[in-house]
Amino acid sequence: MNADQLIRAPAADPPEGARLNQSIALIAGIGVAAAVALFFIRIGLRPNLATAIHDPRVMLKFLAPFSAAVATAGLLLRVIRPGMARGWWSVALFTPLGLLAIGAIGELSVYPASEWYARLVGRYSSYCLKSIPLLAAPILVALLFALRRGTPMRPSLAGALAGLLAGTIGATIYAAHCPDDSPLFLMTWYGLSVAMVTLAGALLGARMLRW
Repeated sequence: MNADQLIRAPAADPPEGARLNQSIALIAGIGVAAAVALFFIRIGLRPNLATAIHDPRVMLKFLAPFSAAVATAGLLLRVIRPGMARGWWSVALFTPLGLLAIGAIGELSVYPASEWYARLVGRYSSYCLKSIPLLAAPILVALLFALRRGTPMRPSLAGALAGLLAGTIGATIYAAHCPDDSPLFLMTWYGLSVAMVTLAGALLGARMLRW
């Protein structure tokens, strides 16, 4: 077996690939469980969540990061297996961006320009910037250790995707608390928070996932 065949072997072996996916999912699940526990210990549910969830803007706070997490997970599981095509997962990453764009346009069309800034800044922007990375931290750590079982040819990219996945899962969890419902707030502060975790993942992945 030459070097190229060795590199492509993980992608060509479905049973081995399935075991790798299951192993990563199990370890990542532990990180998610830790994040959920941290959420209930340190943050807590929004008091009026049961009624607020019927607001399309609140639903968007769950749907946008969750859809980003699903697309990122699918892409990440291919990046860590050399030779595997990325398929439509790269395109799927644009789905949450489209949802956010629709939400932001709707917000701007309904409210006067004098209210835009207040809705963008919200009331708890600094708390959001702290909370989402906090919730994402155990997920990112679990993912990075799990991804060491794969063979990512681009450790920084794999780490960045791990950070993006951890950040979007953390954002989905935090949405159950967040009282700021504007799509403008979601795009800005959730976006910045997830970007911070993504950058951390890229930096850590460059060191931890090198092989």
